[in-house]
Amino acid sequence: METTASKSRHISTHIDRPAHEVYDYASDPSNLPAWAQGLGGSIAEIDGKWVAESSPMGSVEVSFAKRNEFGVLDHDVTLPSGEIVYNPVRVIADGAGCEVVFTVRRRPGMSDDDLQRDGEAVAADLTVLKQLMERA
Repeated sequence: METTASKSRHISTHIDRPAHEVYDYASDPSNLPAWAQGLGGSIAEIDGKWVAESSPMGSVEVSFAKRNEFGVLDHDVTLPSGEIVYNPVRVIADGAGCEVVFTVRRRPGMSDDDLQRDGEAVAADLTVLKQLMERA
């Protein structure tokens, strides 16, 4: 059943590394293939834009918010259709570690099952990010 109601899910994980280290790593687009499977297996800077060439959706452009001291990792993903998907992400200090929170938002025409799948994919990506950072 497809619904049109606005709905968001906040997916988070705690990482036992300082917030600034996680932010520095996750904000570098060249690191995306290592932890963000949804964007594919490779990314390259082409004409000043970051393009994920092997995304399951096809070639997509990824644009991050400017570096900042607040842990904001918001990014837009421009799909092959031209649709822009806004992804709010925060790295929040939590003692000696941090919490990474990714907000999965329902897009127009997205079913509950699609939203659930997106949330599961983000949770898997955050688990990989946690594993990578805690091994560092």
